[in-house]
Order: sequence, then C-alpha cells, then structure tokens
Amino acid sequence: MPHAPTTPPTPPRHRGRRWALGVGLALLLLLGGAGLWLASRLPSGEELARQAEQEFERRFGIGLQIGQAHWQWRPGPELVFADVRTRQSAPITLARITARPQLRPLLDRQIALDEVTVHDVHLPSASVRAFRGREARADDPAPGAHWRPAALPLARFVFSQLRWVDRRGIELAYAGRIDFDPGWLPRTAVLQRPGASPEAQLRLTREASAEAAGPVTHAWQVQADVGGGSWQGRAQLREPAQQDGPMRLSADLQLRDVDVAQLVSTFGRKPALQGRASGRTTLQAEGHRPGELLRSLQTRTDFRVAPATLLRFDLARTVRTLGQERAGQTPLDELSGSLQTQATERGVRLRYRDLHARSGVLTGQGQLQVFNRQLQGRLAIDLVDGVVGMPLQLGGTLDAPQLGFSGGALAGAAAGTAVSPGLGTALGARLGQKLEDWFGDEEEKADAPAPRARP
Repeated sequence: MPHAPTTPPTPPRHRGRRWALGVGLALLLLLGGAGLWLASRLPSGEELARQAEQEFERRFGIGLQIGQAHWQWRPGPELVFADVRTRQSAPITLARITARPQLRPLLDRQIALDEVTVHDVHLPSASVRAFRGREARADDPAPGAHWRPAALPLARFVFSQLRWVDRRGIELAYAGRIDFDPGWLPRTAVLQRPGASPEAQLRLTREASAEAAGPVTHAWQVQADVGGGSWQGRAQLREPAQQDGPMRLSADLQLRDVDVAQLVSTFGRKPALQGRASGRTTLQAEGHRPGELLRSLQTRTDFRVAPATLLRFDLARTVRTLGQERAGQTPLDELSGSLQTQATERGVRLRYRDLHARSGVLTGQGQLQVFNRQLQGRLAIDLVDGVVGMPLQLGGTLDAPQLGFSGGALAGAAAGTAVSPGLGTALGARLGQKLEDWFGDEEEKADAPAPRARP
C-alpha cells in the first residue's frame, strides 16, 4: 500500500519569521487597544479648552479665549491649543501651545508633561502688569478635580518668537528653553536674543545641592554672552527659613570686556557711550513667588570703561561756551562709577553714582538718574586751562537729552565773568548753583526741569 505524501517540515528561519510577525501583530493590537482605551478616558481637546478658560479666569480674574484645541496621536500623544488670547484691551496672545504628556502617569490621573512648547507669543507689558498680585492663586487646586500634578509636572519648557512690548511700544523677540528639576527649579536654562550680532545669550546650570541643617540654598552657574564680552559668576536661591517666609535671590557676577554700545543696541536702545566695560555686578531680590522676586530686584554694577567716548555732547565746548554750543563727542581716557538699578511699580530706576571721567582736556565727576526715560543729573567739569568745577545739569529724555546750566549758575557765571574771566566765571557759576539749591522752589526741584542753555 503506497504511503501518503508528507508535508516537508518548515525551515527554522521561516518559523522565526512567523513567530515575530505574530508577536508584532499582537503588540500592535495591544497598543492600539490601549490607545483607544486611553483616548476614551481622556477629556477631548474642546473639553480641556473650556476647563482651562474657566480655571484661568477663576484664578486670575482675567478672561481667556482658546480658539482651537485637539489631541494628535502621531508620532506620540500631544495636546495642541491654537489662537490663545487673554480678554484684555491689548491681549496677550499665543499662536500655538503644544503639550506632550507622559502616558504612564495619565493612567493614574497624574499630570506629567515631557515638554510644553509655545510659539509666537505677544506680551504687551501693560497687560502683563495686570497680573501683579494675582499669581498667588496660580497653584490653587481646581475644585472637584480628579487630576493631580506629578512630582515633576513639567520636564522641559521651550519658547520661540516670544515678543516683549515695552511701555513705548518697542518690541523685542526672545527664544529659550528651561529644563526643570522637582520643585520647579531650573536644572538648565537658555535665553537668547535671536538675530543679535554678536551673540546675546544667557545660560544657567544648576549645581548639585549639598545637605544642610538649615534653610536649603540652590545655586547656579551663570554665563551671559553679550556685546562681545560676558558676565560670569554664581547665583543662589535661599529657601524660606520659616514656612511663610520669603525666598531670597542673590548673584555675584564678573563683567568682562562688554562693548557698551553693542549691549545697548542689542536691546533696542540708542547708545550714548562707546567703549568696553569691565567690573562687578551684584544682585539681590526677595519674595514669596517668582513674580515678587522680579519686582523686588536690585542690582549694583561697579564699572570702568577705558577708553570711552561720550557720543552726544562735547563737554569741554559746553563749559567754554556756557552752554551755547554742546554738539559733538567727548573722548575720555577713562570713565568709572557705579550703576544701581531698582525695580518699582512704575518701572526700573537707574542711578549712576560716583561718576569720574578723565581725559587730556578735562576731568569731571557727577551723578545721574534715569527713570521712565527721564534724565536728571549733575556734573562738575574741570578743564585743564584753569576752569574748575563748572556745574552742568543733565535733563530731558533718553531720546532728547539736554545739557546746560541752571538759571542760577548762568547768572553767577555772568557776574563772575565781569569780575574775573575764567576763574571768576567758574566760581560765580558754582555760587549761583549753590544759592539756587538752597533757596529754589522745592516743587520745581522734584519735577526735575530740563537745564536751560543760553539763547
């Protein structure tokens, strides 16, 4: 009886391919099912948008509008918000926000985001100021919420084309990235001014925290490259000694070879001084939240610029002509002094103190204040040809500065010139200025009038 034909055995390599194909199909089905199950448990994009609008207004008292919202699942799950704007007369706008959540915490209803990216942000300063004092409610839990933040709610925040609009409407664009450790502490951070030449960039790198019995102090290495030079040093954030106490921020930075004109131009301003500065900057701030820290910020920079050029005035000509001629420049062998900045509710106040200038033609000393672009200052100029201590007043605005003599100084100079040209002129001007200081109108002084030049 003939034997029935038998099927030849499957080669081992074919069995391996079939096994791999079966496992792959099973994994795809499993992942697809898990994705559908996860998607069924998550709120839709529109639901999240409406919740976000309600929570934003509840916390800050300012309305929010989200134009579009949706989930996208390839190559990974992402929540996308588009056309986001606050309900303000000059709204804060965000063209697009993309949040990339971690999948595993979502199953436990925990919020843990690998990355949040925002693009094309418009920040009018007046609209941002409307949030002052309201950030205390930013961490309030939503009523009846079933979701909670993970130990590290956000690992990375990326922003591009972030445009800050100042009080005068000047717009500056920034880009950057922050990588976070738990407690919202930046592990690394980069802030850039795109398109600036030379490069303008700030970098922070967190140091390892040491065990301490008292309040914990966090520290970062700071490197700022701007104006062809740098600020380098160390910043520290000291946690509150008591539960309801404030945080304290401090920094100590070395200023090295920064081109002053390039530094000012990088941030949309017209330079009044040319030269390379070196020195030291210290920083202090205190507050319960980051916003409070920024609003309390104070800095001091002791600087030296050598050589330097004052770009808008010829100081020697101004003194010799009693203010009739001022246009030109003043080359200096050296300019030194201290710049102190203080954040206030109305803007940043800048105070230049202990200014000392020196060249082959003159020496001078004085002080200057800049606040809301208004200038108020006083200089005393000595010329090498014998005119000593001539008092000049600086006023006007940053866009239209004015340099000259007060009425009292001019009257004294005229009287002194009649007695003795040269030395008498200087002594008379100084005496006239001093008499005006003693007996002048206090209200007029407070208003810081622009100095008057002779017609």
